Amino acid sequence: MEKEKQRMHELVEILDRAAAVYYSGEDEIMSNYEYDKLYDELVELEEKTGIVLSGSPTTKVGYETLSELPKEQHVAPMLSLSKTKDIDELAQWLGDHKGLLSMKLDGLSIIITYENGVLTKALTRGNGEIGEVITNNAKTFKNLPGKIPFMGRMVLRGEALIRYSDFNELNVSESDDDNVTQYKNPRNLCSGSVRQLNNEITAKRRVRFYAYNLIELTGDDKDRPSLEDGSKEDQLTFIRNQGFELAPYKAVTGESIRSMVDEFSKEVTESDLPSDGLVLTYDDISYSRSLGRTAKAPRDSIALKWQDETAETTLIDIEWSASRTGLINPVAIFEPVELEGTTVQRASVHNVSILEELELGIGDRIAVYKANMIIPQIESNMTKSGTCKPPEKCPVCGHATKLVNENGSTVLMCPNEECYAKQIRSLIHFVSRDAMNIDGLSEATLEKWIQGHFIRSCIDIFDLEKHKEAIINDDTMKIREKSFENLQNAIEKAKDASLPNVIFALGIKGIGLATAKDIVKAFPELTLTGFLEMTKDELLSVNGIGDNLADSVVEYIKDEKNRELILKLNDILRVSTPVLAADGSSLSGKTFVITGSLESFANRGECKDRIEALGGKVASAVSSNTDYLVNNDILSTSSKNKKAKSLGIPIITENELISMMKS
Repeated sequence: MEKEKQRMHELVEILDRAAAVYYSGEDEIMSNYEYDKLYDELVELEEKTGIVLSGSPTTKVGYETLSELPKEQHVAPMLSLSKTKDIDELAQWLGDHKGLLSMKLDGLSIIITYENGVLTKALTRGNGEIGEVITNNAKTFKNLPGKIPFMGRMVLRGEALIRYSDFNELNVSESDDDNVTQYKNPRNLCSGSVRQLNNEITAKRRVRFYAYNLIELTGDDKDRPSLEDGSKEDQLTFIRNQGFELAPYKAVTGESIRSMVDEFSKEVTESDLPSDGLVLTYDDISYSRSLGRTAKAPRDSIALKWQDETAETTLIDIEWSASRTGLINPVAIFEPVELEGTTVQRASVHNVSILEELELGIGDRIAVYKANMIIPQIESNMTKSGTCKPPEKCPVCGHATKLVNENGSTVLMCPNEECYAKQIRSLIHFVSRDAMNIDGLSEATLEKWIQGHFIRSCIDIFDLEKHKEAIINDDTMKIREKSFENLQNAIEKAKDASLPNVIFALGIKGIGLATAKDIVKAFPELTLTGFLEMTKDELLSVNGIGDNLADSVVEYIKDEKNRELILKLNDILRVSTPVLAADGSSLSGKTFVITGSLESFANRGECKDRIEALGGKVASAVSSNTDYLVNNDILSTSSKNKKAKSLGIPIITENELISMMKS
């Protein structure tokens, strides 16, 4: 059964890739005969196993936009678990019983219902008693079966999540999509994605489902496990045989639990699944049922939370940081503390909702930690004075601010289109590597040029010669004649620009570099002025673009200021359309991850461009979808090399990659 399921996943991925290439107008990666042959193989496996994966091309999930998510009561309360951070307490709790120790996945708890083998309902946890109905969204989860062999009624609980590798790729490929980048970790992005009113957005966010508990099982199937007695592990085996992926688990006893916790603590650092601890449950179901539950938690399970290194400090200030999109985000400034070997004195508070939830005030004693040992966060506020309030005026331009609800969170906005922060952030974006790639233009330099009235828009960057004397004679800028010449050379070089990079540089909300490339691939004859005339229907024909994104682009190109900007850029730049992948290219449809130093390419960006020009794709993290890891140090013990080896992914050198490009 496991081999059949693995093959089904492979076939869905291959067929989806072939269909995406076909419908985007690129050169086909297989003939119709080959496609039909693989499709028929998938149909046979689905009939044999009774499992139909949610992403299967044999079934089509219709996208739907709702006005609001309906609410519904759970068949049984969704309780929270009792928690501990003490392994000895965990061992004492288990006693001489057999237990199952599983990874506590850091996502969104979901209840899924199947009837007669078909997914019929999905509910979020909500308040534990009543959840939100997200059935249409659940049908787009990457690994959730749309059909299963069991023909009775089955209700199970699991975790919806976004893997680290997918989160990183989404942040790269949608780096200009504020709907993605406003989320600082996979859990928050998953929560926002699962509860979308438009399930097409959920589909793009690569949400997955991992099951860990059976709630209800009724029907005539004599092979179904009992929910009254028997083994919890037998239940998990049954769930797996229905086509579900499980939260990773290990069988444990009182004697082995410490070593198993130690194993998990090592595995979680390399895992692609977000986790914030472990869950221990009794394997004996009848014993578990005899324990009952408290008002808040079941007595048959307990959670072990990972020990985060925390430190107490004093909040000194809240800094409000404005972005080019108008968002003004709170950042906590506190007395420096040591965490995980580094000195920390700043932490993002993310939005106004979190600021209010923490009841922050200047002088408060707060506890801080590093999420995933990387990102500084405020864990708690012991004082809770609540004196920090959102500013009524933009800290940059002085314009009146406004509070806006986005995805259930309150955020602070500056509505002033002429805000200096928007200017500087837009210019930083315009000159960045994936946009116009103008070397030497730092944020500090751009700020001084705006303050000196040398530039007001990106167009002025290409006309700096008239300000040469003023710039090189300004001691605060520290730019002398040679440096100015180097900068001018970089600006001149940037005029030879690729159309996707120019579209990305415009800063259209929701258009990352990957989407810009998809637009150009779909319309190979497109020019920069032609982009101005694109219609919503044309944009909707591009793979990955839905109604909201198409509306965003159309709104942008209809604005007279934006049209004038694009026409001026068209007169200044020498815009080229990238060559599409050659027919039969060995890189077509392949996904690469690049790590380590390079010798033949100037940088990873150049290597990435070459791969994509030949039909390949570059991801930021190694996953099961990766075809090759490029690393000149094949014997390295880096986490990416280890991950690739564990998944059986070939590790190739830069020279081997170049050979593939030439074949």
